[in-house]
Amino acid sequence: MAHLPETRPPSARYNPLINRLRERRSVPVPEESILLRVLVQALVIVGIIATDLAAQTQMSVWAVPLSIAGATWSWYRRRDRNIPAKFLIAIGMLGALFLFFGNLFQQLNDTRLVLAELLILLQVLHSFDLPRRADLGYSMVIGIILLGVAATLSQTLAFAPLLLLFLGIALPALVLDYRSRLGLSSDRTPSRSGTRSRWQPFKALRPLKTVFSAKQFAVLLLVTLGLGLTIFASLPRLPGYQLRTLPVTIPEQMADREFDEDSRSVSNPGYVRQGRGERDGTGEGTGGDSPETGPGAIDPTFYYGFNTQINQNLRGAMTPTVVLRIRSQAEGFWRVLAFDRYTGQGWELSREDSAVIDRPTWSYQFHLPRQPTLARRREVVQTYTVVSELPNIIPALAQPKELYFPTRQVSVDTEGALRSPLGLLEGLTYTVISDVPYRDRTQLREASTEYSQRIRDYYLQIPETVAADIREFTLEILENSERPLDSPYEQALYLAQYLKQNFSVLPELPFFSETDDLASVFLFRYRGGYVDHFSTTLTVMLRSIGIPSRLVVGFGSGEFNPFTGYYIVRNTDAHAMTEVFFPQYGWFAFDPIPGHEVIPPSVEDYQSFTVLRQFWNWVAGWLPTPMRNIITQVLSAIALFFARILGGLWRLLLSGWVGLFTALMLIVALAFLAWLGGTRFLAWRHQRQLAKLPPVERLYQQMLGTLKQQGYPKHPAQTPLEYASVWRDRLSTEVANALDGITQAYIHWRYGGREANIAQLKQHLRTIDENTQPLRQFRQRQRR
Repeated sequence: MAHLPETRPPSARYNPLINRLRERRSVPVPEESILLRVLVQALVIVGIIATDLAAQTQMSVWAVPLSIAGATWSWYRRRDRNIPAKFLIAIGMLGALFLFFGNLFQQLNDTRLVLAELLILLQVLHSFDLPRRADLGYSMVIGIILLGVAATLSQTLAFAPLLLLFLGIALPALVLDYRSRLGLSSDRTPSRSGTRSRWQPFKALRPLKTVFSAKQFAVLLLVTLGLGLTIFASLPRLPGYQLRTLPVTIPEQMADREFDEDSRSVSNPGYVRQGRGERDGTGEGTGGDSPETGPGAIDPTFYYGFNTQINQNLRGAMTPTVVLRIRSQAEGFWRVLAFDRYTGQGWELSREDSAVIDRPTWSYQFHLPRQPTLARRREVVQTYTVVSELPNIIPALAQPKELYFPTRQVSVDTEGALRSPLGLLEGLTYTVISDVPYRDRTQLREASTEYSQRIRDYYLQIPETVAADIREFTLEILENSERPLDSPYEQALYLAQYLKQNFSVLPELPFFSETDDLASVFLFRYRGGYVDHFSTTLTVMLRSIGIPSRLVVGFGSGEFNPFTGYYIVRNTDAHAMTEVFFPQYGWFAFDPIPGHEVIPPSVEDYQSFTVLRQFWNWVAGWLPTPMRNIITQVLSAIALFFARILGGLWRLLLSGWVGLFTALMLIVALAFLAWLGGTRFLAWRHQRQLAKLPPVERLYQQMLGTLKQQGYPKHPAQTPLEYASVWRDRLSTEVANALDGITQAYIHWRYGGREANIAQLKQHLRTIDENTQPLRQFRQRQRR
């Protein structure tokens, strides 16, 4: 048959757009590297298992086998168009989307797990159609996203091995992916006869061996891990978590629970009432052995202070048990209860009234009453996970304004404590948003001393039998201070320091008799006592001189884990502190317990660098005290400077359109100054390096730099003569002669040891500069 001529018009034959569309209609080139496919599948499996481990689900039971089956099927069908399979996958994805929206509307709290389930469903479906390298890239991205979701859900270091495994798999996968982009050798190639060769597992590992050795892989892994941890520790943790649908996990017994007649009071299983254990939510005794009055033993599990009436005539110690894991934007005292009435050997709430608050049916959000204050405040989001059973009092930072909790109702007592209808059960997760006030010492020193009648009635009460002696002792301490203490704030601070430094924590203490007063015995008989006795004594001393105060109990910050971002809180972290009232500013705590900071941890401007500060505290423990203090002051000043800049920019961004544009302009200006400074620094460093070179080599390097700017770079593999011969014909006669002159002089000096005419070489360099400057200006105009 004769060859038929081309019938298409020339415009269509040579049209680039039509040719590009024709290429797109062609069958895509499949990815032949089975090793890359195996590594990508391993990344996805690690992501699915990590999500299961962090969220305590069982999705990997069905997702991993199906994903492996899909990837295997895709390998054998990679050269086919698979049109029926694509239709089925599209239908399955629509079904997954429908299921996602159904779960999303039913989920009233955190939606991260719902999104993770959607991604896993899409990945399983996607695994049945992986012909090309780009499709494998989508799977790698899904694996990274699943790992990120698992990182935000994980509360322990059990996630760390999976993170290291993911990194170990990702490094060779990225290298093989890059080699595939460059079109380099594959681990599976067709045979010479045109048929497909059998895959041999051991031969499939050869491309990985050619990429890097085991030693190189170990070095790369350690460098990547070190850089990642450094960046993780150095990045500021800005308070920008503005989501309002926050984590809540619901134990079955607590779902939509409301208050009944017996559940509005505090229910501490560690106390005994009328010879029986305190009732739990089911009406059964729990076997507590701590009486509410008189001598007794401390319950080894439950802190005695979490009750409407606390008895400080108990003796013993608790067995350390983890009770809470807390993720918070700021460190703090996880406040539980406060007491206004001193009984002589303990404390009690004189007012049992509490306000019951209901939440809407479509959300777990409670809006709580807020206390007015003139102090600058900062919003802090905290998420609490209950690890061991607790009484029905809800820990939270000071001044909570929003609570995400699974019961239908919560209550707030007269001292601002939150209560649940049921004890906090293991597995419960809830979230609190607090407006925590900053502690401004200048403002609090200048606060008024005119207290309302309500404050005087409830927060100045002490037994008359001990009031005179304690008042006289307290005034004597204040009069003996080295400087005048003219404000309640300074007096409270001084008295707390005095108790810390002059009284001791006693490991053994006799029981008090019925006529003994705790504060008097602490000050005048034993010169010390148990840990919580310090706070009780400070509160009584302040009340004796007319400063309103109360006892507050809660958990200390606990042990911060910088890798998980959680504070690990144990029952032994529970203790009491003293809160002092300052008109128009509210309540602020003082901690007189030896070994604790007098000012308890709270919001600070430099807390954006929490992880870095925790790492520094660990390092500082190995340094001498003088050196540690100096470095700490310098680092604190630097951290405070950057935190204020970042905080100011963040406040501008959130202050409206004017603030947004102003902040963006400042960011652009700072970026330009940083770029300009970096460019100047690099130029200065280059000039310094050139100045250290011998004259001939310096002139040769300057010539190379000038020609590189004009588009004539020298390849590292080229010799000087090869470079000159490549570019000589493309340059003008004057520049080419100057290039030859400098090159020949450099070669004779470098390899022959001949001296060169420096003045003549400088003239050659000026010739190159003068003749290439118009070309430089022309190219700059072209770029514009």
